Amino acid sequence: MQYKNLGRSGLKVSQLSFGAWVSFGNQLDVKEAKSLLQCCRDHGVNFFDNAEVYANGRAEEIMGQAIRELGWKRSDIVVSTKIFWGGSGPNDKGLSRKHIVEGTKASLKRLDMDYVDVIYCHRPDTFTPVEETVRAMNHVIDKGWAFYWGTSEWSAQQITEAWGYCREAGLDGTNC
Repeated sequence: MQYKNLGRSGLKVSQLSFGAWVSFGNQLDVKEAKSLLQCCRDHGVNFFDNAEVYANGRAEEIMGQAIRELGWKRSDIVVSTKIFWGGSGPNDKGLSRKHIVEGTKASLKRLDMDYVDVIYCHRPDTFTPVEETVRAMNHVIDKGWAFYWGTSEWSAQQITEAWGYCREAGLDGTNC
């Protein structure tokens, strides 16, 4: 397996990752998940992805339990999750500071982990100012709940706007 730096960071991730989107919770239980995760590790994969919305959170629970039962050293793997769709309430979704903080805490609880390596904004949120989202994601990093943050399905313009705000606000660019 070859490893590459994630973006401009020093974090090394396998060129292939394993995601729990349509499998954990909907089709596979912990026993099957352990088998798949171990097969991935046996072939050099160190990057495992999830999201709060996958199987309504059950995918995070299964991945977390499987990793615990496999007895993996946490520092040997890279775990990511994504925040956007956390529930049906008006503040249970999107990228407001409230949802980012509460959604991150809920994901960590389901994963039974102290931190994730990478947390992604799963979609852009046109109803929340980018400044609020950027500051909230940096808050998550400052709290030690994640080491890095990124975006999923954001346009180049949206990423440029967020990056510009990071520079303007003096926030660490590797976290933006």
